Amino acid sequence: MSDDSTLEDPNKTTRRDFITLTASGVAAVGAACAAWPLVDALNPSADVLALSSIEVDIAHVQPGHTMTVKWRGKPVFIRNRTEEEIKEAVDTPMSVLIDPEQDSARVKPGHDKWLITVGICTHLGCVPLANKGDYHGWFCPCHGSHYDTSGRIRKGPAPLNLVVPPYEFISDTKVRIG
Repeated sequence: MSDDSTLEDPNKTTRRDFITLTASGVAAVGAACAAWPLVDALNPSADVLALSSIEVDIAHVQPGHTMTVKWRGKPVFIRNRTEEEIKEAVDTPMSVLIDPEQDSARVKPGHDKWLITVGICTHLGCVPLANKGDYHGWFCPCHGSHYDTSGRIRKGPAPLNLVVPPYEFISDTKVRIG
């Protein structure tokens, strides 16, 4: 027969449990304090954050012409569309578009003459040529994608429209992209 006085209660908290719990907590806090400088160093610097948005003067862009600027290392097309280009883009039936999207969803209200898109073909990342192609918008010479004057894919292997970046008009002649 065994002696009951030598058996310990499994639910009883011991000094060893307290020491183990305390040591684990201190180790976790220490690891977090050691990791914080590394995580903080991975955040973008002030000069990088400044490049996350740019202001562009668009006063000199004539109707029917496209200006290209660089934002976040990517080309951005800023096109001053003519009344004919706007009418053609608005009147295009959704049924003929590969990636159907209304022209009004791609421009800001009251500024429909300005189309701003990221200048990267959605097929394989080439840079399309402005005022070219079957729809007088952009033509990608790499694989033959044609975009209309609203930056919507109309013909070719590209699956999606040119991306519209976040932007806002600061004034009638200045726009902030990003």
